[in-house]
Amino acid sequence: MVQTQPSAVVFPDGESMAEMQARSVAAIRRHDAGFEAEYGPEAVWVAVSHGDIIKSILADALGMHLDLFQRINVGPASVSIVHYGTSRPNVYATNTHAGDLSWLTTTTLSGDAPVGGGAGQKAP
Repeated sequence: MVQTQPSAVVFPDGESMAEMQARSVAAIRRHDAGFEAEYGPEAVWVAVSHGDIIKSILADALGMHLDLFQRINVGPASVSIVHYGTSRPNVYATNTHAGDLSWLTTTTLSGDAPVGGGAGQKAP
């Protein structure tokens, strides 16, 4: 069921996958709002967790139903980047092992996607 219909999974004496997603997304949004309040809207911070939790947060940011979250790959020590803007989250990277994330310090992450989709980030 975890693979085919995770939204229906409830672990014995534990929480459901849907509850895990709601708890995880709420925590990420709460931390993001706190960092933005303290350091400004361009603050960059890191959260580290298990793969299914990261995938559930990415699914929410992508507007995907939890039953589709197994389509997302999140490898060990990979980096996924979500920016919570004023209108919606934007996903800038998933499952990358690129290593050099210095472009984050020079990129203005906005709440809206560029018209036409943009050309992506400049290569480091």
